[in-house]
Amino acid sequence: MDELSVKGMQEDLMDLTDDDEAQKSKYMTFKSGNEYFGLKIQYVNEIIQIPSITAIPKTEEYIKGLINLRGKIIPVIDVRLRFKQEAFEYDDRTCIIVVMVDDVVVGLIVEQIADVIEIREENILPPPKVGRAERADHKFVYGIARVGNSVKLLLDPDKLLNDEDFTAIEQTNNMISMKE
Repeated sequence: MDELSVKGMQEDLMDLTDDDEAQKSKYMTFKSGNEYFGLKIQYVNEIIQIPSITAIPKTEEYIKGLINLRGKIIPVIDVRLRFKQEAFEYDDRTCIIVVMVDDVVVGLIVEQIADVIEIREENILPPPKVGRAERADHKFVYGIARVGNSVKLLLDPDKLLNDEDFTAIEQTNNMISMKE
């Protein structure tokens, strides 16, 4: 994703954050593998290009490390790896969606931002209960949205990180805070 695209998406986000009521049905959509996912816009702080990432030893493979975002240290996770999909090589379309999850700021590395769309509540269905319960990408999905002729899987960002991940991230953030 080039810098102009990121800036354009940032401006769209700024416009949306002005009206809380308008946000309720807005979703940031992105591609991961062959599927499209959506996050409620209220969780999205910003979208950035991938900066230098500092690895954290002995963490889950999908926790790629930490970035410095204007002086704030933020953990980043690779969404594809979190969903147990095959790793991909980052390119100019790859970016980080910075989200707030339970008062913790986290960066989500995604292949490509698709769009900001409106999805009405009546177009959201619960996820199907078929297949293995442990299927990695479905345990994070709280709904399936019909958008035209396509389907978007709607993510619950609270479930993207498990309790152990939050503990490790909070400990890292606390250690960094003490050094400052």
